[in-house]
Amino acid sequence: MSLSAAEFEVHMLNKDAAGNTMVFEPAFLQIAPGDTVTFIPTDKGHNAETIKGMFPEGGNEFKGKVNEQFSVTFDVAGAYGYKCAPHFAMGMVGLIVVGEDPANLADLQAARVPPKAKAKFDELVAQIGQ
Repeated sequence: MSLSAAEFEVHMLNKDAAGNTMVFEPAFLQIAPGDTVTFIPTDKGHNAETIKGMFPEGGNEFKGKVNEQFSVTFDVAGAYGYKCAPHFAMGMVGLIVVGEDPANLADLQAARVPPKAKAKFDELVAQIGQ
């Protein structure tokens, strides 16, 4: 484990400052292996969990309970798509990229998700490497 491992926070919100509803803030993170992300239910009624087929082989699958704060340490490089289960159809999704070049990006883009979630993922994937 790296001594310089960083910690990040992702807030689960009903609405962000720009007026977007049912969002993770930030919805996109690019982190290093060994970094930890804490999911914080700032507004009630949300959770965070990986989406089937949207995380790298050997990577951490995670599933938080609704209204539960929890942390995940990411040791395996790749792209991790996650959702708020109650608001998945409304496009409440996020993307964490561990490392520089996610090898599982094609799998992530091929996964079947609701249309609003797919549109959001397309926006998030466009941020990789920027």
